[in-house]
Amino acid sequence: MKNRTIINKINFMSPFRGLGGRFKKGLISLTILFSVLSTNAQKVNVAAAANLRYVLEEIKTAYVKQNPKAKVNLTFGASGTLVQQITNGASFDFFMSADNEYPLKLKEKGLTVGPMSTYAYGKLALYSITLEVDKLGLKALTSQSVKKIALANPEIATYGTRGLELMKSLKIYDALKGKIVIAENISQAAQYAFTGNTELGFIAYSYALAPDMAGKGHCYIVNPKMYSPIEQACIFIKTQSLNTEAAKFKKFVLSPATKGFWEKYGYIAP
Repeated sequence: MKNRTIINKINFMSPFRGLGGRFKKGLISLTILFSVLSTNAQKVNVAAAANLRYVLEEIKTAYVKQNPKAKVNLTFGASGTLVQQITNGASFDFFMSADNEYPLKLKEKGLTVGPMSTYAYGKLALYSITLEVDKLGLKALTSQSVKKIALANPEIATYGTRGLELMKSLKIYDALKGKIVIAENISQAAQYAFTGNTELGFIAYSYALAPDMAGKGHCYIVNPKMYSPIEQACIFIKTQSLNTEAAKFKKFVLSPATKGFWEKYGYIAP
């Protein structure tokens, strides 16, 4: 009886012998697929305004410390440039703009999903490595010793837009436009001023508080009432599938846990 049972088992399995290798290969393929999906679910690609370079790196570090498996890729640039990249199909999950206008432009194009959220309010500042702008204030703009003024491209960079707005409201733009050196973004404008390539520069106040520049020059915070509010907002980019890690990262960015980071770099957390 035992032998008959063994024979029956062999006969029963024999039709499936040829499928054994295929089944194993299929199982391995599925394992690899689930592994890839699992890895992708832990990655979030963030398009961030250049003024966030320092604060967002610290927020990312704090987030990854709480979520060790998470992978957060940060790409910095002028908000307008990032919008163009996203419009052209760049692979981003989450957009953190220097204002609330660029996210709305993407939303109007149907390239976003979910509501737009304000994460911080920025401040415009004047910076000089040699000129005591902290004492001169806005008078520094018309100083005879200023030959060049760095300004982020106002067509694509929010802080550049606000700097241009300020000069026009003070009715000094026509007198200064020959001195203006256009930078690709606010990061480059800060670099021009910090290296002395320009005597003066319009920067995001966050750069004056950054490790590379803090205490090494002179800074004047422009009264926020003198230009349109810099309400910095974020939004999800529409992708083929929901990125749960992006949702978790956004929740962290907007949480009270990041308030200290924003304040450290001169922002106002909403």
